Amino acid sequence: METMENWLQKASVLNEALPYIQKFRGKTIVVKYGGSAMVDHELKKNVVRDVALLKLVGFRPIIVHGGGKEITKWTKKVGIETRFVNGLRVTDKDTMEVAEMVLNRINKGLASIMEKVGVHAVGISGKDGSVLRVKKKLSKGEDIGFVGEVTEVNTKLLNTLLDNDFVPVVCPIGSDEGYHSYNINADDAACAIATAMGASKLVFLTDIEGVYRDPLDKSSLISELSILEAEELLASGNVGGGMLPKIQNCVDAIKAGVSRVHILDGRIPHCLLLEFYTNKGVGTAIIGDEEERFYNEDE
Repeated sequence: METMENWLQKASVLNEALPYIQKFRGKTIVVKYGGSAMVDHELKKNVVRDVALLKLVGFRPIIVHGGGKEITKWTKKVGIETRFVNGLRVTDKDTMEVAEMVLNRINKGLASIMEKVGVHAVGISGKDGSVLRVKKKLSKGEDIGFVGEVTEVNTKLLNTLLDNDFVPVVCPIGSDEGYHSYNINADDAACAIATAMGASKLVFLTDIEGVYRDPLDKSSLISELSILEAEELLASGNVGGGMLPKIQNCVDAIKAGVSRVHILDGRIPHCLLLEFYTNKGVGTAIIGDEEERFYNEDE
């Protein structure tokens, strides 16, 4: 049985969320959905519910998802060898067919889950409405097949869906000038869409807690970084592995006009709500040098 203390705590949480709801009502947010939150059923439900709530309180959310683990699983099933060059999947014609099939399957599944919680969603490929136009991406000069680099984002379909009360769910498949299909890194696709849409927020759901000043010290999690601070961190050599391109993507998105980019641990239930609607947050936000800071690291 709930006590008055429980009720007061809930009221306090809602009160703390109010200024953030007011500030970002009507703003576009792009969520790059990946990591464990894509494969764990309970985490998946939590993310979908968070996005649904964000929409209902006034955000205009767009979901961009990956699916690398599922692609690897299905290429193995059909006997296709998986190879990576400099972290990018070598995508020949057969691999491209499997990738497109798998990503579209994930895409429609996410849209269905959104519908189940009462929010209208439409699953689309970047090929639909020429949302994502690409050119062949090389890996340090090496041809790695049907891997695309986004050259243009057509926002008409995305805006049409948002304006008609739908959540667009986008899988990172694009087409070139000859309408050939290309697989796109989901982080890159999310950055391109956020930039083209003038998003107020771009969110990366990952399997890490955020950005650390010292990767070996778990108490050094940074709540907010300016572009200058992020670039200094990149130059320090304390950032490595998959975090290096992710932070660079964040910096590039901010410079291109996105107000705030968040790196969140998708394994934390309701991480989106905790980051957006509480004073401290749970991940790392990278912000423009002129943007208002929400957190105080000394608190």
